[in-house]
Amino acid sequence: MNAVPGRFQTARTATVIISVATAAAWLIAYLGGWDDAAALALGFIPARLSGLVTVYSAVPAWLTPLTATLVHAGLLHLGLNLLIFVWCGMLVERVLGAGPLILIYVVAAYTAAIAEWVLFPHSTDPMVGASGAISGIIGAFALSFGRPKRIVRNNTLNQIINGLWLLAACVILQWMTGMLGGLNGYQIATPAHVGGFLAGLALQRPLLLWRYRNA
Repeated sequence: MNAVPGRFQTARTATVIISVATAAAWLIAYLGGWDDAAALALGFIPARLSGLVTVYSAVPAWLTPLTATLVHAGLLHLGLNLLIFVWCGMLVERVLGAGPLILIYVVAAYTAAIAEWVLFPHSTDPMVGASGAISGIIGAFALSFGRPKRIVRNNTLNQIINGLWLLAACVILQWMTGMLGGLNGYQIATPAHVGGFLAGLALQRPLLLWRYRNA
């Protein structure tokens, strides 16, 4: 029993690595003056996935839901995302482990992009930021640590409602960040937040059961 807390305390490396990589990618683009080029090359453009436009010198369209998490519209956008991710990510990693955290992050990033593509398949504006992926972590956090008020009789549904409030706060903060930062054609998209959040909700329980399958 004494070994478990120690394991929990050290099982936070994935959160740190993702955070450092994300911050480093933005800093390199910013210092090099490549913000717009990075958005076009790495950002998720729904019209590319629809086969309507071609962006030369860009990564393959199928990879952009993931590479878009490395591109941010400014320091405020990056800082807000990392603040939320570190806060929720370390706790989720503590419960589920590094591998499951990465899995949720990646699946949520793709789910977020697909949600955006389904609603706006003709959009040529790059969707940038790790918000969709982080929304998945928020969903997993809500189910793992939520202590919601009793609104309905089902406790899981109460946790989901509590998580939706958290997601709503995150979306509003992102929207305010966009207004303050002047995103200049970049998308910080609400459908992506919701898609990522739902992915986190769906994955939390199976991953929790898998990790403690031998307990």
